[in-house]
Amino acid sequence: MRQHNQSFSSPEQAAANDVPLLKFRLVIAYDGTNYEGWQVQKVGLGVQQRVEEALQKLFPNAGRVQGSSRTDTGVHALGMVAHFEVPKAEFRMTDRKLLVAINACLPEDIRVLAAGRARADFHARFHARGKQYRYSVWNHPAMNPLRRTQAWHVPGALDLKAMRRAAKLLVGCHDFKSFAANRNYEMESNVRTLTRCDVKCSGPTLTFIIEGDGFLYKMCRGIVGTLVQVGLGRFSPEGVRAMLEAKDRRAAGMNAPAHGLVLWKVFYGGAKREGRSAK
Repeated sequence: MRQHNQSFSSPEQAAANDVPLLKFRLVIAYDGTNYEGWQVQKVGLGVQQRVEEALQKLFPNAGRVQGSSRTDTGVHALGMVAHFEVPKAEFRMTDRKLLVAINACLPEDIRVLAAGRARADFHARFHARGKQYRYSVWNHPAMNPLRRTQAWHVPGALDLKAMRRAAKLLVGCHDFKSFAANRNYEMESNVRTLTRCDVKCSGPTLTFIIEGDGFLYKMCRGIVGTLVQVGLGRFSPEGVRAMLEAKDRRAAGMNAPAHGLVLWKVFYGGAKREGRSAK
């Protein structure tokens, strides 16, 4: 995918050769419908690949784009934070023009919302202190065709109070193995801390807001699917306690479909509002 035309072929090699580098921080939004998640894929297309291809058109020796999080196939993002490095000699535009230049090279379902210089030691993934995901449910007998790629259609009546009671039990530090999809290897730890798990209602739209220090594979979708099944009366709200204690994926509810989930923001430092800023 990447071809280099100068004597240094990557920021790592450039650094080894004492070539001055500039680091930039991006906030990226994308519709994940046509992508196999964020990461570059061996088979299929990842959002990261498209961003790297755009940067290559502007800076032939731009380094790999490092994202703050992985998103699964079909999942969207509004606040994905990423960083990249470029040899200083290649950066011949003003900082203000960077955002416009990158977006001109991207497909219309991916956009950089903010771009700016980052400290040399900044790392989008390792410096992230938390993330917020939001999940949309359209709770009406008929699906809104304008929301079909952005919300899960649940036609049955939902008990909002029961879902909210169950959601409160998930806040705190827990082993979330029962809500995460099984992988072909054992995680070192399945313990994560949720600082928020809210269910908002506006007409037929339900928004699940889940915030924490980290998330397991498909954990948000497992939580939302379970809460919806609580709302349908298939589980009691108090049953969430037993699910957590079981540490077994079979104990909890279904995974909600991917297309209703959005990586909303990433938190850095002590101020949560920094997650949507590229400063």
